[in-house]
Amino acid sequence: MKLAIEIGALRPDNLETTVAWVRHAEQLGVSMAFSAEAWWSDAATPLAWLAAKTERIRLATGIMQTTARTPAMAAMTALTLHDLSGGRFVLGFGASGPQVVEGLHGVPYKQPLTQLRETVEICRMIFAGEKVRYAGKVFQLPLPNSEGKAIRIAHEPTHIPIYLATLGPAALRYTGAVADGWLGTSFSPDHPEAHLDYLRAGAASAGRDIGDIDLCVSVRVEIGDDVDAMIERRKPAVAFNMGGMGSATTNFYNDAFCRAGFEEDAKAIQSLWLAGKRDEAARRVPDAMVTGFQALGTRAMVQDRLRRYRDAGINTLKLGLDGVPQGPQRYELLENIVELTKEL
Repeated sequence: MKLAIEIGALRPDNLETTVAWVRHAEQLGVSMAFSAEAWWSDAATPLAWLAAKTERIRLATGIMQTTARTPAMAAMTALTLHDLSGGRFVLGFGASGPQVVEGLHGVPYKQPLTQLRETVEICRMIFAGEKVRYAGKVFQLPLPNSEGKAIRIAHEPTHIPIYLATLGPAALRYTGAVADGWLGTSFSPDHPEAHLDYLRAGAASAGRDIGDIDLCVSVRVEIGDDVDAMIERRKPAVAFNMGGMGSATTNFYNDAFCRAGFEEDAKAIQSLWLAGKRDEAARRVPDAMVTGFQALGTRAMVQDRLRRYRDAGINTLKLGLDGVPQGPQRYELLENIVELTKEL
């Protein structure tokens, strides 16, 4: 099982510490470093900077929002990062959610899966060196009844791996059918069927096997003896995912917890959050909604959780280590995780 790290938001005061962090991970054999975008920095620019500061670690967007850019711009950005990194770039796509898409970008959140599918198809057309001609439901290229012409991007054909961050059943099936990798969240190795059954079905529909896909899931990891304190610290973030990462009708994180057997809890937490009772929402989070989806506790407890992820079929763990501050403590935590993983 491979390991990946999250870069986190870049700020003027953490640029050099971020470079040092990624380089340290590279020296330890960590396979990928992921940048993100939501309402801070974009996902692509930090990777262009890190490409010049690293040598071997793969650099991935986790994720680039398909709803925030055209497919052609996404493809051109990917090709540029591919070149700048010496072929180390991985294109992670996701549709984001209506609150960000409509609130920040002013774009209607309609047909997100169709838009994701068409974006992937157009990007692969561009990567293959083809002229861009596409007649989709969301994108028509060239634009009909316009002066537009079919254009070929001036770049030699190349392969760039595409990973998809998906949570809903239909989106998971699509991921299984076409993606090089899956970026999973709200995943519990105790209930892998909540996600993997759909990925397997999608893979089978395309004549593939789930083993053809790099199953890369996010997991928060913290090692220590005060397990109760760790759990309590994580509950506000779980409550935020249940209530704040979507609307009352569209929250893919909440839906994933429901499929894993926590429907009553997830809906109750969401209701409290949306009513403005955020502290009460955090208190409503049961311990199992933390411990079942993260790796917290003593070294032995964490190693057992890592083993469960491996045994569930996960290929890559995308480590969230924000429970400890950037610097020596986080370095030590990553070193311990690398050691525990090697011992599995």
